[in-house]
Amino acid sequence: MTLTYAEAPHPYTPAVAAGDLVFVSGRLGVDDGVFVEGGVEAETTQALKNAARELAAFGLDLSHVVKATVFLADINDLQPANRAYSAAFAEPRPARSCVAVAALPFNGRVEIELIASRSRAS
Repeated sequence: MTLTYAEAPHPYTPAVAAGDLVFVSGRLGVDDGVFVEGGVEAETTQALKNAARELAAFGLDLSHVVKATVFLADINDLQPANRAYSAAFAEPRPARSCVAVAALPFNGRVEIELIASRSRAS
């Protein structure tokens, strides 16, 4: 039996604080347990919204992010992912790594993890 995102157990903490830093676990482009429609650009936008919601629990927002890691199921999706990423982060944008992976959970197209600093000016 294959589980959907909404049905599957998620045995991790969505975000953890350690001193000045908040680490946000990888977020997928899901809304209400279902992947958003519209391709990788829409999934990237939603993944960042989901990550921002985790940061908000610590009183932070995307302006506090100092490092992002973007995982793509297909490196050919880099440009649409970049469009959504660029729209979400103002200059100076956080440091970023972007890597292609063999697959993402639940056949997602993009997964994003973040590191935020409480002391980064918002």
